[in-house]
Amino acid sequence: MTTTTDYIVTGMTCGHCVSAVTSELTALPGVSGVSINLVVDGSSTVTVQSASPLPEQAVREAVDEAGYVLQGAKE
Repeated sequence: MTTTTDYIVTGMTCGHCVSAVTSELTALPGVSGVSINLVVDGSSTVTVQSASPLPEQAVREAVDEAGYVLQGAKE
C-alpha cells in the first residue's frame, strides 16, 4: 500500500529549489516518489508517496536540509 501526503513548503523560487527538495525527500527511507507544484515566492505543494506514513519531523528535517521551510501537512 502506498501513502500519499501533501505538504506546504515555502521559500522555493526555481527548478533548482525543486531539485534540492526532491533529492532530500527521496533519500528518506520508504519514499517512492516526490512531485512539487512550485509557486514562486509562495506556498508550494509537495506531494510525497511512501510505503507508510512518514514522521512529519523527518520530512521537516529533509526540507530544512534543502534550505526551505516546511509549513506542515496540507489539510
